[in-house]
Amino acid sequence: MMRKSILLKGCVRNAALDTRIFSIRRTLAKASAARTDPPDSMINLKQANQTLETNLDSKDARQIVAWAHESFTKGLIMSTSFGIQSAVMLHLVTQVVPDIPVIWVDTGYLPVETYLFAEELTQRLRLNLQVYQSPMSPARMEALYGQLWASQEVEAFNKYDYIRKVEPMQRALQELGATAWLAGLRADQTAHRKTLNVVTQQQDIYKISPILNWTARDVYRYLQTYDLPYHPLFDKGYVSVGDWHSSRPLMADDESDRDTRFRGMKQECGLHLPQTPGEAESLDSSSL
Repeated sequence: MMRKSILLKGCVRNAALDTRIFSIRRTLAKASAARTDPPDSMINLKQANQTLETNLDSKDARQIVAWAHESFTKGLIMSTSFGIQSAVMLHLVTQVVPDIPVIWVDTGYLPVETYLFAEELTQRLRLNLQVYQSPMSPARMEALYGQLWASQEVEAFNKYDYIRKVEPMQRALQELGATAWLAGLRADQTAHRKTLNVVTQQQDIYKISPILNWTARDVYRYLQTYDLPYHPLFDKGYVSVGDWHSSRPLMADDESDRDTRFRGMKQECGLHLPQTPGEAESLDSSSL
């Protein structure tokens, strides 16, 4: 297991800070030149992905964020789970778009460490945090449906995810007028994510995944370079963390990080899966 990020001081860190403004301006200029028409709310997915492949570096996440900001302006939002490596996307995006709305769906079942981690990053990065929750309290949900997460049926997990995560996220996107959503998905996380392009469409929302082509090593290097923290539970063996009742530390016989979530019954919570009948099958084997 990779060790926690090391504090970096001195010339390397200072050089990165000194060149940040120039780098962002240059990236925005390049993104503007590569802008996909028509702008703002409607783009051609094939053309957009070709643009990122030919005009921009598809692995340069900052360029992709700058392109998204130039293309969607006020309709651009991002989401976070304040998970193990969430500091990467939060830092990367807010260096380019400091006031971007950051949606956090608080399920009411997060570990204490997650709430403390969220507070730390919100203050440090001065996030424009938009917190959304289900209108149904945890107590009411349990009274009506029981402890859905304790069921052996995937359908119960899906119901839980819809009530506590999917509905609040859909409401957030609508209320904030979102036309595009920056997400920290990586192709090496799940089978479903291996099939994605950098720019996709989920119902009426465009989804841009700036670090889709990053590896775990890329994430680690970014955390080191900018002196960013992992989630506190990383030191206790967690490689993925969501709700307290559906997350556990990585074990020697686990085949992937996602085996530590949802008792291995699912890989996706539903937020990053298009809600169509044909893709419902993915919900059963599908991260926050």
